[in-house]
This record gives sequence, C-alpha cells and structure tokens, in this order.
Amino acid sequence: MVQTRATPKPSKSNHIHPLTPAQTHESSSLSATASLPLTSPLLRRSLRLASLSDSDPPPPPATTPDSSVRVSTGNRKRKTDLTGSERDVDQRAKGFLNLRSGKKVLKRAMANDSLNDYKSENGEAKNDSPETSNDVDGEVRTRQLSREEKGKAVVVDGSSREESKAENSTVDVTADADNGASHVRERSRSSITKERGSGSRRNGYMERFHDIARENASRFAHFEPEEENDDHPPPVFEEPHDEIEDWPGPFSTAMKIIKDRGMKLQNVGMGRDTSRTNLCESISWVPKAKVGNAGVSVSVPSLQEMCLKILSKNVDAIVSLESVPDVLRHRLSQLLCDSRKMNSHFFELLVRGTPTEIRLRDCSWLTEEHFTECFQMCDTSNLVVLQLDQCGRCLPDYVIVATLAKSPRHLPRLTTLSFSGGCRLSDGGLRALVSSAPALRSINLSQCSLLTSASLYILAESLRSLLKELYLDDCQGIDAALVVPALMELEHLEVLSVAGIQTVCDEFVKNYIVARGQNMKELVLKDCINLTDASIKVIAEHCPGLCVLDLMNLCKLTDLSIGYLTNGCHALNTLKLCRNSFSDEAIAAFVETTGQSLKELSLNNIKKVGYHTTLSLANHAKNLHSLDLSWCRNLTDNALGLIVDSCLSLRLLKLFGCTQVTDVFLNGHSNLQIQIIGLKMSPVLQHVKVPDPHQSALSYSSVSVDLVY
Repeated sequence: MVQTRATPKPSKSNHIHPLTPAQTHESSSLSATASLPLTSPLLRRSLRLASLSDSDPPPPPATTPDSSVRVSTGNRKRKTDLTGSERDVDQRAKGFLNLRSGKKVLKRAMANDSLNDYKSENGEAKNDSPETSNDVDGEVRTRQLSREEKGKAVVVDGSSREESKAENSTVDVTADADNGASHVRERSRSSITKERGSGSRRNGYMERFHDIARENASRFAHFEPEEENDDHPPPVFEEPHDEIEDWPGPFSTAMKIIKDRGMKLQNVGMGRDTSRTNLCESISWVPKAKVGNAGVSVSVPSLQEMCLKILSKNVDAIVSLESVPDVLRHRLSQLLCDSRKMNSHFFELLVRGTPTEIRLRDCSWLTEEHFTECFQMCDTSNLVVLQLDQCGRCLPDYVIVATLAKSPRHLPRLTTLSFSGGCRLSDGGLRALVSSAPALRSINLSQCSLLTSASLYILAESLRSLLKELYLDDCQGIDAALVVPALMELEHLEVLSVAGIQTVCDEFVKNYIVARGQNMKELVLKDCINLTDASIKVIAEHCPGLCVLDLMNLCKLTDLSIGYLTNGCHALNTLKLCRNSFSDEAIAAFVETTGQSLKELSLNNIKKVGYHTTLSLANHAKNLHSLDLSWCRNLTDNALGLIVDSCLSLRLLKLFGCTQVTDVFLNGHSNLQIQIIGLKMSPVLQHVKVPDPHQSALSYSSVSVDLVY
C-alpha cells in the first residue's frame, strides 16, 4: 500500500497573516529565495517564473476569420463556428477564456511539481508515491500523474512560446520543509485570486462590448443582397408602394424610349458624366431672325384697353356703371386694384342697383362703416357672384349679420362666394352666411384663420348635395383628420383645395379620395409637405376624371408619382410642379404620354429639367397654352427656342430666374403671339392668376339656380 504524505501544517510562529495578492506574492518570493544561494539553478528558475507570472497575459491565439476555435480544458471541449464581425469578437473572448482555463491547470501542475521537487531533495521516490496537488480552492488531494502530464495545459490551434515555456516550468520551493507547502498554497491562492479578478473584469468588458455592438449594429450595417447567405434570406420589409407597373405600360414604354435615346448619346461620345447643360447645347435650333433685330412682336393695345386705362386714371369722374357689361366691370376693377386706386366712390358704383356680379380682389382699403353703408342700399336679389378678397378689415361677424345675412334667404341666387383673407370671419359668421345663401355652389375660405373644423360640418349640414367647389387654403385652425367625415357628406364636390394645411397627410388623402374621388375634377395639394408617393397612387387610381392637379413644393415625391399620374390620370390637362425632385427622364416620359391633352404645365424650379424634357415638349405638347420654366437654368437658348417654335399654341411663357437666357432666343424665336414674363423690363403682375372675366360662376359645371322659398 502506498502511503500518502499530507503536506505539513505550518507552525504558529510561521503563520502568515492575510495579505493582498501582491503582498503575498512578494513575501513568498522573498522567503523562497532567502535560503538559497544566488548561483542555485532552482533560484534562477524561480525568478524567471515569478517574472513571467507578473507579466501581462499573452495575447489570444491568432486565427483567421473563417477558422474554428477549439479549446481543450480538462475533459471539456468547445467548438464554435462563426462568421463576420461576431466571430472576431467571440474569438477574442474565447482567447481570454482559454488563458484562464490553461492557467488554472498550470497553477495546479506547478504546485504538484513543487512538492515533487521538495520530496526529491529529501530523498523520497517520486514514482513510488502518488502526487499531492493543491486544488484551485486550496484543498489537498492526491492523484497519480505521469511525468509528461506534469505542468502541461493543452491549447490547440496556436499557443505562444512564452505560454508553452510557462506551462513546462516548475515552481520554486523553499528549503524549509515546514514553510514549503504553506508557501505553495499561499502563492497558488494569490495567483488564483488575481486571475479570477482579472478574468471577471475581462468578462464584464466583453459583455459590455457585445451590448454596445448590438445597439450600434443597425446604424452601421449595410447589407448587399448579393452578399447574403442563401440559407438565411434577409427579412422582407413591406414598402409603401410597389413598382409603377409589372407589365409594359405607357410610362414604362416612354421611359424605355428615353433611356435608349440616352444610350445613343453615350455611344456617340457624350458620356455619362456629361452635364444637362452640355446636352441642351447639343440641341440644334436655328433662330428665325437675326440677332440684334426686334424679333419679339410689339403688341398694339386695342381701343377697348386704351379706354379702360383712361377710365382707371379718371375713376372719380365716372358717374354710373349702368348698362356696362360685367366683363368690363371686372376688367376695370382689376386695373384699379392693381394700381391701388380703388376707392369708395367706385365701390358705390359697383353695388348700386341690382348687380349680378361684384368682384374685388383687394378690399384691404375698405372700412366697416363704408361697407355697411353701401350694402344697406344694395339689392342682392339677383347677386350671383360675390368676391371680396382681403376683407379682414371690413367684414367681422357682426357686419356680416347686419348686411349680407339680414335674413335666412337674403342672398337667394348667390352661387359663388369668395372671402379669401377674411381673418375676422369665425364659425358663427359662416353659419349666418350659409343660411342666407341656400343656392351656394362654390365657396372660397382661404386664409380665414379663425375657422375651425366645425365650419366644415356647418357646410355639410346646409350644402350637402349642392356644394361643388371648396377652397380652404392656409386655414391652419382646421384639422384635416377631423373633417374627413364632413367632406364625405359633400356628395358632388368637384374642386377641393387644402393648400398649406399642415395636417394633411397620406391617411387623409386615402380616406377621402377612396370615398369621393370619382367626382373630383381639381385637387390642390400645394405645400402639404407630409404627402408621399402613396397619396399620388391613390389619386391616380380613384380620380379618373381629374383635370387639374397642383403638387407644388412637395419634396417627398419621387418619379413613382409621375408614373402613377401617367398611367392613371388620362384626363389631366393642368399639372403644377414646383421644387419637386423629379428627374428629367420622368418629366419627359409624362409629356410624351399625356402631352396632347396638356394645356398648362408648370415646371417651376425643377432643377433636373433639361435635354429630354425639351425634346418631349417640342414633339408632343402641341396644344400647350401656358408653360412655366422659371429657375430651370439647364435650358439654353437653343432649348427654349426649339420649345417655343414647336409649340404653336403656346401663349404664355414664364422665365423668372432664368438668367442664362439671351437675346439669341428673345429675338430669334418665331412665335409672335407668345408673351414672355419674368425677364427684365417685363410686367410682373401679369403672372398672378386672376379670375377669367369670361369664366362662368363655376369652373367645371353649369349652374341652374332653383329658388326655394
């Protein structure tokens, strides 16, 4: 039987008080070397191992990103295959864990070798007795170890030289037999404590690193579809809208033609980096007149226009407007408002008798007292159109009740009412107006800031089956989400303008257009900045009879919107764009498809408009009457000349901000009937849209007023 010799307990005189790991290690080293000569090999080996244990742990084994890490610690094996950035992070953590596991085995083996060396110096046989080892917890237990197993920890796949040397080395022991085992135990405890502390700190750091990496991964990760693994396809997210069309259609066909045209230009040698300005310079156009001659026709005013100007300068001398047609009244009123010469005398002439139409585009000069005095003498029984724009000063609620809404049917034939800029009109005043005008078909309440969502329910209650036109521009007190039920009750509404209302969103457009879009003829969404391509898709699908669409200053729209309009709105004859991000190719495809029906087109500040749009306008917009190319600075004299000479029906061209235009175009085009505004010395006020004097009370429908008493 082999006897196991336990490690002798230290005496009370040699008892070591609890110290810090650093103090324990330092005192142990000093006590171990105190009794040995300087030339002793055991002392040199002890000093070398002591310096190695105090140094920083060796770096983790270097592996390639695609390699697997295999760690053998005792009888436990772990194998992990990772890819990408997670493999690098986990492998770094595994390296630290491997070091911890290896050093635990190393400390245990070093303690065993220390006792064996001590026994050999005292003449005891090492192979005849089982080995005594100190466990990581400081307990004494015996196990038979071979010579090859002593002091070795297996680390597969790349160990450093310093680590292998440390694993194959033995720990020094003291010459004193009583203090030897105690020294080994205390040193083992101090090393294990230090290793546990450093390991826990490393594990905490790695966990924090993982958490931070997971939080930031979504911001820095950009996946390419071709790089994804086929076994794990990427998640599919629902887009707000699909492609424009899955089969050949008008827009896609036009886009293919335009792309082929661009490819031909590249084959000729223009190249992809060629700017739009250079492409427009390649357009061939020959001026019809020589540069320097007056190619622009000088319009001679008619006798009627000359008489109206004379009357506007001598308005105080006019005695009566009886037998003067409404068209001439409107024209004279417009001249006086533009020149700021409108006064109370001419206003009395307009409202005297039994007028049928009263149109004033600027009432800012009119006072409450004068308005009340004039309308109390007016017979409103035949009044059909009443336009009092910018009436915030003269029309509070109590003036309306005293003049226009004296009785429930004081305005029996009134069809069109415009109070744009009536900043003192509230819901109560609107209720009084609606009750006095039972035949109202069109109402303009733009910039009436006191109106709330309740005003729409007032209109729906009284004019449910009559109202056809409604203008609510810049009425910020109206919440679009709250007025959808009221708008749905207006069964025959054809014109809706909600320009500038910030609460208008895709949900509002979807809910209303799906319910009432089949009757829509004109839709104004100017400055509704929250709208996206989803709204335009709904409009194109549910508004087949749409004639006018205003999408100015909608920066979230893309070329998809142009595709939806091209394929869905075949009756569109007026499209107003401004500061949109549409491409030159998309605008050109729209013009090539719907150009024959276009009468008015605004491309104001569409910066990408250039070569392709020029060719499409010249070839397919033969019926175009009005064109706005303001701030389209890619268009050269040749491009503008080709457009003007090809579009023979063009009568109005706006070129505000086009500083690149020269006399080559102005004096060289052949369209003598066109009017160009926006350039130097051109009349500025002519670009302001005013009601057409020859236009009827409504824009799209004829009105037959039935008197109901």
